[in-house]
Amino acid sequence: MGKIAFVFPGQGSQYVGMARDLYESSKDLMDNANFTIGFSLTDIMFNGPIESLKQTDITQPAIFLHSISILNKIKTLKPDMVAGHSLGEYSALFAANVISEFDGLKLVRTRGEAMLQAGIELPGTMAAIVGLESEKINKICTEVSKNNIVQSANFNSPGQVVISGTIKGVQKAMQLAKENGAKLVKELVVSGAFHSPLMASAKIKLLQKINETNFNDATIPIYANVTAKPVTDKSEITKLLFEQLSTPVRWEETIENMIADGATKFYEIGPGKVLQGLIKRINKNVEVFGIDNISNISNLTN
Repeated sequence: MGKIAFVFPGQGSQYVGMARDLYESSKDLMDNANFTIGFSLTDIMFNGPIESLKQTDITQPAIFLHSISILNKIKTLKPDMVAGHSLGEYSALFAANVISEFDGLKLVRTRGEAMLQAGIELPGTMAAIVGLESEKINKICTEVSKNNIVQSANFNSPGQVVISGTIKGVQKAMQLAKENGAKLVKELVVSGAFHSPLMASAKIKLLQKINETNFNDATIPIYANVTAKPVTDKSEITKLLFEQLSTPVRWEETIENMIADGATKFYEIGPGKVLQGLIKRINKNVEVFGIDNISNISNLTN
């Protein structure tokens, strides 16, 4: 029998109206979430404006809350393994019983605030590069890094890599990527250079919060962004969370490893369809599903 994998989205999957239809059946969770972080997160999730929802310090707890609200309703479907894309790794930790829902909410709130502040202190940007081999992109980043900071940040799927660094560094790498035959090069609208050395100050703030938080060993394997390998030990998990902010998300390799370990069905738990698209590009032979709303959950039980 094939194994079931749950995967959790990160920033970029948010949308106005997210999780609105989950509120009536998740009222206690969502009201307590609002109380925990000190403002009405759900009001921004349900009603916008999109400019507020896109702010890193709001986006991160919003996506986390959406994902865990769904998780709490699909107890009949049990994953054998989990993974999350960047921020989504925290939802994966909750799914594997490593952290509580409210400790997770506090962590992602701190993470978002710290990343936003790091982006103000050391301005940077990110860009997507499509249609160029990862090795070639890495070589371009190495060349540009002689004078500026830039590195691969997300290895998302075959032929799709996101780079991150200083504005000058990213723009120079974008130019070289075009010259080397990339099909598409697009700068992203972000508030900082995530998964790059420019997140150093955010790591320090996140580490302080990690040290204040109770972590358990995982009850099922979590495939970590930093290594793309399964981990269950809580001390290793906290170390990898700290490293994750400045190192690449090895998503393509993560999915390949989960498939090699028996995963045949992938469920994206939370807003949007980003990960479903990436997984289909990584391997067309696995089944991919999305659980974003009440109707998706109902279909599981019918």
